[in-house]
Amino acid sequence: MRTSYSAIQTYNQCPQKFKFQVLDKIPSKPSPEATFGNSVHSALNYMFSRSPVYPTMDEILSHFSEKWKSASIKLPDLAIQLKDTYEESGKKLIKEFHKKNPPWNFSTVDTESHFEVLLPDPENGQNHVLAGIIDRIDKIGEGSYEIIDYKTGRRLPSQDRINSDLQLSVYHLALLKRWPHVKAADVKLSLYFLKHAEKLSSSRTMADLEETKKTVLKTIRDIQGQQAENNFPAIPSPLCEYCPYKQICPAWKHLYKKTAASAPNESQLQQALQEYFAIKSDDNKNKKRLSELQGIITAYMEAYGLDRVFDDRGYYISQKLQQRFKFDFEQIKAILCSAGLEEKWSQLLEADEKKLKIILKELPPELQVRIMEQKTLSKEFKVLVASSKPVKK
Repeated sequence: MRTSYSAIQTYNQCPQKFKFQVLDKIPSKPSPEATFGNSVHSALNYMFSRSPVYPTMDEILSHFSEKWKSASIKLPDLAIQLKDTYEESGKKLIKEFHKKNPPWNFSTVDTESHFEVLLPDPENGQNHVLAGIIDRIDKIGEGSYEIIDYKTGRRLPSQDRINSDLQLSVYHLALLKRWPHVKAADVKLSLYFLKHAEKLSSSRTMADLEETKKTVLKTIRDIQGQQAENNFPAIPSPLCEYCPYKQICPAWKHLYKKTAASAPNESQLQQALQEYFAIKSDDNKNKKRLSELQGIITAYMEAYGLDRVFDDRGYYISQKLQQRFKFDFEQIKAILCSAGLEEKWSQLLEADEKKLKIILKELPPELQVRIMEQKTLSKEFKVLVASSKPVKK
């Protein structure tokens, strides 16, 4: 499989969006935020280019304006005044960045650096390619380098988030692939947050990078497994507000398009939803009627492939998959005893899964992984989860 950090990030945020965007390759309208970010990135890349001297501030701002105006044509719904606001905001960011980071003060060895890293999976013998683009690479000493990625978002994350940032770890792997002689300790990893004029830096050890490889390979295996089952569930979150696939997503499309159905129809669904929420709010114990209403709602959702349905007030019901697993306790006994942890096994005795969960927390990570591999799916079913907090279309 050929993948990238951005694809992995999309999958982790929402498998359904990953399917739409990466697997199905459904075209989407560009967002103002992404278009703005691309224009700023292009200007900063131009700033650090020489032919044969660095461009002037006027040339850099002109480059940005041209890129923004050309790209924003594809944003017909964005008001002209807002387009001007974006342009002025971009110019301000660039000026502030240039003032604090004059390009002649840095030994920049590459910008917009494309990379490909081969990742063999020892578990199944498959080879995968991790590809991407690094915004900037500077030489900061003899044999030492700094990777810099620009961010145009408003949020400034904590240092802990920077220390565990997967994107920086992937870029670190790419630099070591490009220059194998470089030591991991000689690479500085930085995210530059333009709106705050703040650079947050981190580093990785070789052990950290090995964990990065394992994380990426596990995600790829998860993707392949879900691809085989054609099962990419939607994960509703605040990010849905910015998702270009919201109107076709099983968790949201019912809010945008209501189609007459034969069994049950829209009128029946609305009646079921209204009565369902009335029963819940009054704390009515009529479980039989609730079950009947759930049957109507579930039938509608299955008929149209929906993960959510909404009533006219914006209240909604989600259908979520519940799974139950069972463990192979004979294998777990062998694992614990071979690790010299017979006393942990003695705590289980009757093979109690609740006790196992408590004991797991006390074990080393590698044993936790081996034990979790002994679980098998024993039961799977869907349940309806209701929300009486309305959402707006």
